[in-house]
Amino acid sequence: MSGFDNNPFANPVDVNPFQDDSVTRATSRTNESLAEYNPFSAPAMGNVDTTIPISAATAAASASASQPAVLQTSVEQTPKASAAAAQADLIRQQEELERKAAELDRKEQELQNRSVSRGSNPGAKENNWPPLPRFFPVKPCFYQDFEEEIPEDYRRICKRMYYLWMFHSATLFLNVLACLAYFTANSEYGVDFGLSILWFFLFTPVAFICWYRPVYRAFKSDSSFSFFFFFFVFFFQVAVYIIQCVGIPRWGNSGWISSISMIGKNIAVAVVMMVVAGFFTVNAVLAVILLKMVHSKYRNTGASFSKAQQEFSQGVLTNRTFQSAATTAATSAAQGAFSNNP
Repeated sequence: MSGFDNNPFANPVDVNPFQDDSVTRATSRTNESLAEYNPFSAPAMGNVDTTIPISAATAAASASASQPAVLQTSVEQTPKASAAAAQADLIRQQEELERKAAELDRKEQELQNRSVSRGSNPGAKENNWPPLPRFFPVKPCFYQDFEEEIPEDYRRICKRMYYLWMFHSATLFLNVLACLAYFTANSEYGVDFGLSILWFFLFTPVAFICWYRPVYRAFKSDSSFSFFFFFFVFFFQVAVYIIQCVGIPRWGNSGWISSISMIGKNIAVAVVMMVVAGFFTVNAVLAVILLKMVHSKYRNTGASFSKAQQEFSQGVLTNRTFQSAATTAATSAAQGAFSNNP
């Protein structure tokens, strides 16, 4: 009857399945390991040497969260600014066009002036040397343009010859001043002052016409005759430089002899004269150097004496002045011959 003593409808005894010994031991070990684990400790961080406190990280996060987000907006020009920039660009383009138009007008005026001045030969170039103002009564006598007329291989040496002529002219002018000082120190040397003025007004244009222009034409047209004429004249120019450098008294040159003779009389005048004597010496040295350089260029051009003779004969025969003179002489001779015959 013991089996019937239990009431099947009675409340059963509360049985907790998690109170099993094995389950209790497993859960207790898990809680202990979780309690001991610190993710910010050195072993958990691996090789990281420093740790970040939780308070500092929390403060930084709150500070960044408190600051408002800033959006970078693109700067766009207003319609007024765009219109001003476009207007400035148009003004710049208009100024450039006006400048080009003025340059074209100037060139056109030069061409018209050449046509009017040359008349029968409108293609000829207008003289531009010496550069004189337009209101000046005397007009330029020569046309000179290194970039246009002189080949590139000869342009440098041709410019150096031009610079030598300019230095030559400046030295002659300084020689006038030195001889003036020489004359003021001793009135017996008035002849030197007078001759120095003559040499300045004589040798300056003569040097330009007789040796600079021939070498310019020689490099311009590869003319053998111009080369030979230049060598002939320039050889005498070198000799004149040497004489001026020596400074023979009463020859109108402030050279070394005249300047040294003034050292004991007037040291200031002697210094001025020595400076000019040095200028004459530099002229002589540069003339010799440039003569050798021109000669080397001449040998590379293929010029010869036979070509020079041929150019001279052709130039003389085609020269209108020579033709008119020869025609006049022949006509006079024929008329004289016919008048003598009965």
